[in-house]
Amino acid sequence: MIFRKTDLAGVIEIEMELLRDERGFFARTWCESEFREHGLNPNVVQCSVSCNDRKGTPSGVHYQW
Repeated sequence: MIFRKTDLAGVIEIEMELLRDERGFFARTWCESEFREHGLNPNVVQCSVSCNDRKGTPSGVHYQW
């Protein structure tokens, strides 16, 4: 996650840091420790988003033998 201070007092811009591979990407949208480090409310532990560029692409625990 990329945190940027803005010209507005108390406002921080948060950008997802995309981790890409041949299937698409994964990115955290919320991380307790990173939010705490930047003085933000860390009550939600973590939220993530992933996107596969091709329909039907298996990834992670969704595809196991």
